[in-house]
Amino acid sequence: MQTLKPRNTYTPPNASQVRCNCDLSLNREETLSVASLKTGLNHSDVNQLQKERQNLRVSVYVYVMNMRGQPLMPTTPRKARILLKGGKAKVIRRTPFTIQLTSATGETRQELILGIDSGYEHIGLSVLTGTKELYSAEVKLRTDIVKLNSERRQYRRSRRNRNTWYRQPRFENRTKPNGWLAPSIQHKLDSHIKLINRVKEILPISRIDIEVAAFDIQKIKNSDISGTGYQNGVQKDSWNVREYVLHRDNHTCQACHGKSKDPILETHHLVSRQVGGDSPDNLLTLCQTCHGKVSKGKLKLNIKIPTGFKPETFMSIVRWKLVNLLRAAGNIITHTYGYITKSNRIALGIEKSHGTDAFVIAGGTDQIRARPYTGIQTRRNNRAVQMNRTGFRPSIRRKRYNFQPRDLVQFNSIVYMVKGVFNYGNWIRLVDSVGSIINTNIKNVELITYGKGLQFGF
Repeated sequence: MQTLKPRNTYTPPNASQVRCNCDLSLNREETLSVASLKTGLNHSDVNQLQKERQNLRVSVYVYVMNMRGQPLMPTTPRKARILLKGGKAKVIRRTPFTIQLTSATGETRQELILGIDSGYEHIGLSVLTGTKELYSAEVKLRTDIVKLNSERRQYRRSRRNRNTWYRQPRFENRTKPNGWLAPSIQHKLDSHIKLINRVKEILPISRIDIEVAAFDIQKIKNSDISGTGYQNGVQKDSWNVREYVLHRDNHTCQACHGKSKDPILETHHLVSRQVGGDSPDNLLTLCQTCHGKVSKGKLKLNIKIPTGFKPETFMSIVRWKLVNLLRAAGNIITHTYGYITKSNRIALGIEKSHGTDAFVIAGGTDQIRARPYTGIQTRRNNRAVQMNRTGFRPSIRRKRYNFQPRDLVQFNSIVYMVKGVFNYGNWIRLVDSVGSIINTNIKNVELITYGKGLQFGF
């Protein structure tokens, strides 16, 4: 008979102590617990979050709502599994994973700050407490609005010339209301508001910090301007001018135009700083290689500096509209500029990303980071025109398959994302969280949620 070795129960004196949670309060950060419940639920989604937490060495959270649908502080996957097993919660969203309590609990909340790195193509979001990051996401927005509107105009004009040519033109009767924005810009503004509201649905946000531009044009024109956000010292003011010069020159060396392939860009004074100062007209973007040659007299510049400010086509139009709309909705809003974010990020020594910038905008320093979510924005419906109809005129494809790309489905108790369908919609191609692809009959999968509009990956 095999004998068991004696169990070693010695604990080193310098081992980190983990406090046991026996509190009956159900809504303190990281302490969501229920008395007299045992762990034993084999929930695939919660188990997947627990595995990612161990593999990525980052904090993974399950977001919680109360019975009335109001956001509470998040919890850990383990405690969410206990609630789901005991029937005290139900799953209402998969990405990010969110549960709703089915019984009344305490509702202790902390101050949460939401940082927004607003942009034309990407948006970064980060929610912070004093010690932890509770939410992090990067979302890629649609950039095909202008193209699709142009196609729609072409189809309408062709239909009018073919069928309704006898009608009087009415396009001159249309007027634009006050505050009208181009459809592509309006779509960007609406997407920002939609994302912010999505975060507010799962977390009790106290304040929102938004980056409204890469640099402050008013500060460049009038260096004596003061107010909130300007009391940061001379060094940060120089970062403001530097960011404008890089933006004006398209982040390209104006001597070699990228031929040296030197990734480090610097601002060069055309005349000495004592004579010309640090105004944008006296600064030029050069790579480190060309800057060294110019300083040593080995390279002469014959470049005319542009005097006008290059407009930020997106942020100059919608930055205050976004701030004012959120403020009118009852949110506490503060704003900052990209040159401040960049200088703070470099001082912290962290890599550049939209989620990282949002982390810095929200006041992040040494907080424990959360697992980042990646999102993408797609069309809700795509009525493709079939042009390959030999002997027939083009027709709009009206048949819609049961599953579309990026839908979330369940197959063999595992959650997959739809990659596409084939064999006239009878077979489906699935991809899991690690990128493995499998094919199966469409009858073997069960729909979880449609992948339309704004979607977050695994």
